[in-house]
Amino acid sequence: MSVTAELLEAVQEEARPDTWSAGMSLARSGAVSVQSVGQEEAVLRVRVTGRPAPLTTVLYPEDDIWECDCRGKVDPCEHVVAAALILHQSVTQRAPVSRAPTQAAPARPPVAQARPAPARPGAAPKPERMVYRFKRVNGGLQLERLVVRPDNTARLLARSLASVLANPVEAARIQVEPCDLLADKLLLRPTKGALPPERLDALLRVLEPARTIIFEGTLVSVSSEPLFPRVTVEDRGEQTVLKVEKDPRVTEMVGPGLALCGDTLCKLGEQTLTGPWLEKLPQERAFSPAQMGDLTGKVLPDLARRMPVDVKSQRLPPIDRTLKPRISVELNQLDSGLSVLPTLVYGSPPSVRIDNGRMVYVKGAVPVRDEATEQKLIHELRDELNMVPGRRVTVQGKEAVQLADKLRRWRGGLTGDAAGVVSPNLKLRPTLNVEAGATEAGVPRVGFSFDFQVEGAEPGAPPRTVDAAAVLRAWEEGLGLVPIQGGGWAPLPTAWLKSHGQRVADLLASRGSDGRLANHAIPQLTGLCEALEHPSPPGLERLAPLVQGFEKLPDVQLPKDLTATLRPYQLQGVSWLTFLRQAGLGGVLADDMGLGKTLQTICTLGPGTLVVAPTSVLPNWEAEVKRFRPSLKVSVYHGPGRALDEAADVTLTTYALMRLDAAVLGAKTWDTVVLDEAQAIKNPDSQVARAAYGLQASFRVALSGTPIENRLEELWSLMHFTNQGLLGGRKEFEERWSRPVSDNQKGAAEKLRTRIRPFVLRRLKRDVAPELPPRTDSVRHVTLSERERAVYDAVYAATREEVVSQLEEGGSVLKALEALLRLRQAACHPALVPGQQAKTSSKVEALLEALGTAVEEGHKALVFSQWTSMLDLIEPALKEADIGYIRLDGSTSNRGAVAASFQDPNGPPVMLISLKAGATGLNLTAADHVFLVDPWWNPSVEAQAADRAHRIGQQRPVMVYRLVSRGTVEEKILTLQDKKRALFESALGGAEGGAAITRADLMQLLD
Repeated sequence: MSVTAELLEAVQEEARPDTWSAGMSLARSGAVSVQSVGQEEAVLRVRVTGRPAPLTTVLYPEDDIWECDCRGKVDPCEHVVAAALILHQSVTQRAPVSRAPTQAAPARPPVAQARPAPARPGAAPKPERMVYRFKRVNGGLQLERLVVRPDNTARLLARSLASVLANPVEAARIQVEPCDLLADKLLLRPTKGALPPERLDALLRVLEPARTIIFEGTLVSVSSEPLFPRVTVEDRGEQTVLKVEKDPRVTEMVGPGLALCGDTLCKLGEQTLTGPWLEKLPQERAFSPAQMGDLTGKVLPDLARRMPVDVKSQRLPPIDRTLKPRISVELNQLDSGLSVLPTLVYGSPPSVRIDNGRMVYVKGAVPVRDEATEQKLIHELRDELNMVPGRRVTVQGKEAVQLADKLRRWRGGLTGDAAGVVSPNLKLRPTLNVEAGATEAGVPRVGFSFDFQVEGAEPGAPPRTVDAAAVLRAWEEGLGLVPIQGGGWAPLPTAWLKSHGQRVADLLASRGSDGRLANHAIPQLTGLCEALEHPSPPGLERLAPLVQGFEKLPDVQLPKDLTATLRPYQLQGVSWLTFLRQAGLGGVLADDMGLGKTLQTICTLGPGTLVVAPTSVLPNWEAEVKRFRPSLKVSVYHGPGRALDEAADVTLTTYALMRLDAAVLGAKTWDTVVLDEAQAIKNPDSQVARAAYGLQASFRVALSGTPIENRLEELWSLMHFTNQGLLGGRKEFEERWSRPVSDNQKGAAEKLRTRIRPFVLRRLKRDVAPELPPRTDSVRHVTLSERERAVYDAVYAATREEVVSQLEEGGSVLKALEALLRLRQAACHPALVPGQQAKTSSKVEALLEALGTAVEEGHKALVFSQWTSMLDLIEPALKEADIGYIRLDGSTSNRGAVAASFQDPNGPPVMLISLKAGATGLNLTAADHVFLVDPWWNPSVEAQAADRAHRIGQQRPVMVYRLVSRGTVEEKILTLQDKKRALFESALGGAEGGAAITRADLMQLLD
């Protein structure tokens, strides 16, 4: 074996199959030329498509070494393979070497052009390898597989390669490439005669990287790329002729759809057009001038998508395969809107457009249509812009801005006279203008004026004006653009608005008709000035306590006629109320019950005061004003012959009369209006709430230990009375505050607390009155008797299924509340259920036992029930047990005398009180035991009742007992109470979350 043959064999052993195949193709294409051949080295040049200069490959045959300056990652590369082939070919042509016979016995088929050299001493034996031999048979080609030994002899592989490799001894002798294994799978099913076309196609793809393929005794390669016919278009007179011919590289047809091109087996493409044996070629078709549209718009693009087309005609545009489809958007500015026309086109500028699936030629080259990409673009246009190609859309006003914002982010191109205005190089700069109004005692009394402007700055152009309100509207609607005066749009300053936009919007909404801010917006204004490092207007620093908390409130001068000594927390409350009065603000004093809200408020009253309170506490207000502020003249606006006393300093009236005489009380401008037990206006739709909103006053105060009982809307009502506009309108409050808090959105409750904190003062007894004795709450469970259980279960069975199904279908909540009332009554006493009679109940017996023990030990007790009918059933039991008692309910006319009788050390030890009549306005510190006979789902109402005893003046620990019947709805009410407490704390306390009574709550109670 010659040294070039040894080098070629070494290259073949080292080369990857695909690299060997690529090198063979380069060698056959004439891309290799021999530059010089010396004693030790040969220099060859390899021309490669895409490189301006040929590559240089140096071979060292004596040492089986090679080099190439392609710097490829594969060694040897295809250039070395091609160079080794050409070098060996040039040497053998000059000095022929012995060749194996072209036809040999089947046991020893010819597979190479040179005999192998004897094995070198100490070298490992060379492995066997696979060789593939195609031969003609009737109807096509057949494939045989040979296993070639190192001595160049071969044997026919008559079984599967997988079975050979299953034997470790045979597997160690044979060198197998990935293509061999793939071909083995395709040949598992033997075929008689010619290979089926689909299997032949698959084999050609698999065997493309194979090293040795023989066709009729000749070494060949295979190509899986189809060979297409040649299409030419040329002019002949007035006609244009389209001609289809076979590829000139075809040497001969060797089977259906398979041709030999030189020394490469290729499959034919587009056989439906050419026939499996090219028997339909050549073909010609002439087109007249009238048929040119069909030729350019349909025939040529269809052919060009499938095969090469050579346009030689001077009448037709060339075909450009690089043109891709796109959506072109023509955008035109109208007086107050936009006109938009999207079009599906190819090229930029467009060479063709697609109208309803038909290609219309415009100018330039004709593309090869990509219908899959066209459909993708049409769907994107529909999904992102809600448009279809070829249909013009005209929009006005807000819709124009929204569409312009979408077009700003549209990936396609924009044309037309408005294309430049969608995203101009205009930067918006927000600015603030804050000025102080008139002051009183150094504190702004008239308020601050606030304005927000936006100016557009563009390099080399004068400033442009932008409507600041439009900027905020666009930002709130989630748009990215805002219209600018003179036409066009500018991108919003989104980063600035994200940080400060909500606060600016709130401040603008807080302005009155004169442009001045409502005083309740001062904390927002202070925070904005600090965040933007904007100079604060004069006087704003005097309002710092509103932002910094109540610890730094200015000292207050108490009224000279005050006869009471205030506790420290009460003095702070007076300072807070006085500060709010001077700042022109209202407030909600929400101190825990029993901390002296009435006294703190009396310290701030003066001439022109209206106090609205429940009827039951009106005498208490009259007595306490006269006691603590004797210099103030008090008038009670009450009774059939009532009339306003213009000389009175303090006018007292009730909620009922405020509603009935809304016109009279609303016609006068009061200096101060106080609502005691202000939860009376918790429903903003009620007539009493609307009457309260209509009162005219400089200073508004709401007193309530339970500003929230069921839902956050109750808090809105109180804040709307004291500081109108602080929490926006009801719809805004629901969307911005109530729903996020109820849904437990992160940070929502804290934002609400921050907003209302300057205007709500709430202290708990445990924090400010440590001298108060402890209060212990406990639940005393009661087990129903068999008869009581039977009555309860009957009521439950009769109502639950019907009511729950109605609730699930959106039925009346009142029905559910009615069913819940019957269940609660059945859990307390059978006699409360219509049609049932009973002298006593397990709950009454448990109550009597506890009361007997308490009275024997010298305690006094309050017994609360929601129903006077339940009190009617308890009274006989107390008489029978010889336990003294006194009763107070809605029918009691002399409430003060009843309370005084109980407070007397010699008075009765038990007071029966209806929950509604006795939960407010009573000081019953003689009692240190409180019994809640029927638990209510509103814990605030229960707390008010218990605090009749646990308040300032109480000397003994207070025990609060809830009587709960086991296995009844009362146990679920305790769970609901926890949710109601969470609602209260979410707005006024420290806990996140909250809940109001909902349809789901009622279903849970009835479950």
